[in-house]
Amino acid sequence: MAAESQPPNHWSGRKRALSAALLVSLLLALLAAYWFTRPARVSAFILDRAGAALGLEITAGGASEYRLLGTPMLVLRDVVARQPGADTPLLRAQRIHLALPWSTIRARGADLTVERIELDAPQLDVAELQRWLSSRPAGDTRIPTLTDGLRVSRGRVVGDGWSLDALDFDLPSLYPDRGVRAHVRGRFVAESVGAPFDLQVALTRPAMEAGLGLSGQVEIESRDWQLAVKPIVGARLHSGAAGFELQRMKLGAIARYRSGDTNLPFVLGIAGPLRYHDSKLQLEPLGSIVRGQGPIPTLRAHGRLSFGDALSLRLTGSMADWPESWPVLPAPIGASASPLPFALDYTGEPDFSEVVTLQLQRDETRFSGRFRLSDVTAWLDANTSASPLPPLDGHLVTPTLEVADAKLEGVEIEIDDPAVADPAVQ
Repeated sequence: MAAESQPPNHWSGRKRALSAALLVSLLLALLAAYWFTRPARVSAFILDRAGAALGLEITAGGASEYRLLGTPMLVLRDVVARQPGADTPLLRAQRIHLALPWSTIRARGADLTVERIELDAPQLDVAELQRWLSSRPAGDTRIPTLTDGLRVSRGRVVGDGWSLDALDFDLPSLYPDRGVRAHVRGRFVAESVGAPFDLQVALTRPAMEAGLGLSGQVEIESRDWQLAVKPIVGARLHSGAAGFELQRMKLGAIARYRSGDTNLPFVLGIAGPLRYHDSKLQLEPLGSIVRGQGPIPTLRAHGRLSFGDALSLRLTGSMADWPESWPVLPAPIGASASPLPFALDYTGEPDFSEVVTLQLQRDETRFSGRFRLSDVTAWLDANTSASPLPPLDGHLVTPTLEVADAKLEGVEIEIDDPAVADPAVQ
C-alpha cells in the first residue's frame, strides 16, 4: 500500500516568514540605531536638505547634537553657509540651536512652526545676503511661527565700510498674523565713529509694508565729541527696485552734545524716506528741525544725507536768530531781527573732521566760508580770547558796517586760513 502523502506544513512556512521579517526588522532597527547615534550623519543629512531648498552650501564643522524624545532638537556648531562657488560666506555661526515639534517634521514644509532658534556668534555679510536674495525666485515669502522666539548672542553684521558688532537680539515670539516686539543692542562701527545702541523694536506684522516703531538710546562717539540721542522713530517698511526703505520716516529725539567740558542739550526732528541700496544709506529728501540752547541754534532745513564710502550732508534752511552765546555781530547786522538763511555742505569722514562749506546771509549781508567744525567749536569755547577772528577761510560782503564810532560802506572782508582754503582758488 502506497504511503500517504503529508499535507504541507503551513505553520512552518509562516514561522520561517515571520522569522525572516523579524530578522529584517531587527537589521533595519540596528541600522537606524547606528545612523541615529551618529549626530554628524543626521546633521549632514539635514543641512544637505536645507541647502538644496535654499540654494546654499551649508556645512557644520563642529560637534553636533540632537534629541528626538519630547520636542526634537538639533544643535549645530561651526556652521558656514554660502552660495555655490562663492568665496565669502553669507553666514557663519559658532552655534545654532533649533527646536521644532514633531508636527512640523511630519508636515514636510507645509507647517513652518518652530519652537525656538538660538544663534551664538553669527556673522552675516550684507553684500552676500543681497546677492543671495536677488537670486531667489519671486513669490510670496512664508513667515515661520516661533512659539518660543529667537535669540541672537554676540552677532555681527558686516557691510561695506561699516559693521554692527556685539549684536544681541531677543525676539520673544513670532506669528505671521500678529504684531512683533523685539529688543536689540550692539554697536555700529565705521572708520572714525562708533555708536552703541539699545533699542526696542515693534512691527505691526512681520512683513513688508508693515508699520515700524523704534525707541531707545544711541550714543554716537568720535575722537573729539559724543552725541547722546534718545530717538523715537516711526516708519513703514518697503522693499523694491530702489532697495530696502523706511518710507515716511519720522524721527524725534532728545539729544545732548558733549565735547570736553561742553555739554549742550537740544531737540532734533528729522523726516524723509530712508533707503539702503548698493551699500549706501540715503535720506532724501530730508526735512529737519533743531531747537537748541546756548551755542546750538534753532533752525529749520531741508536737503539730503548719504553714507557710503563717505558721509555727505547738504542742507538749505534758515536760523531763527543769531545765538546769544556766539560772538556779538557788529551793527547794523547784529541789530537786525531777520532770520539767517544758510546753505551747508559737507563730504568726508562721518565724525565731521573734514572741511565744512557754509553760506550765510542776513538781509543784504552775505558770508561764504570753509572751516572745520572742531576748530570753530574750540574757538567758541575759548570765548575768542585766543584770537578775535574765527579759524576759517571766508569772504564777507555787507553794505554798511559800524566799528566803534566809524561807519564803513561797501565793505568786503577776506579771512584767510590756508589750512581750510578751497584748493580750486589757491
